[in-house]
Amino acid sequence: MITYQIERRSGVATYMQIVLQTKQALRLGVLVPGDKLPTAKEVVETAAINPHTVLKAYRELEREGLVELQPGRGTFVRRGLGSTDAASQAPLREELTAWLHKAEEAGLDAEDAAALFDACRAEVYATADAPSQAGPTHP
Repeated sequence: MITYQIERRSGVATYMQIVLQTKQALRLGVLVPGDKLPTAKEVVETAAINPHTVLKAYRELEREGLVELQPGRGTFVRRGLGSTDAASQAPLREELTAWLHKAEEAGLDAEDAAALFDACRAEVYATADAPSQAGPTHP
């Protein structure tokens, strides 16, 4: 079961933090279809937030088709988001963790490393998604 970590100073609305953390868990395979999300009462007890905030997040996830609210039973995952399962992500996770350790050794803090990662990600995925502008090469 997922445990939500609320960052009160992040500038991101609390309900949106729940939505984003749920989506991340779906992408990483931590949550899979059929899993039950914590009840609003459980989230309130662990995160000290208003139950209406939890319900707002769950309604947003339901609107996106990711969860299903079943009155009297709870909120259940309808579909995942990840394109691969957790086992196939493991080698990539190890490489990324090693890279983060190198970044830290090079003097980058967490925000610096995230900025560098985001810049590289934007370059790679922009290149992969963009149609080739170069024509065929001839000798």
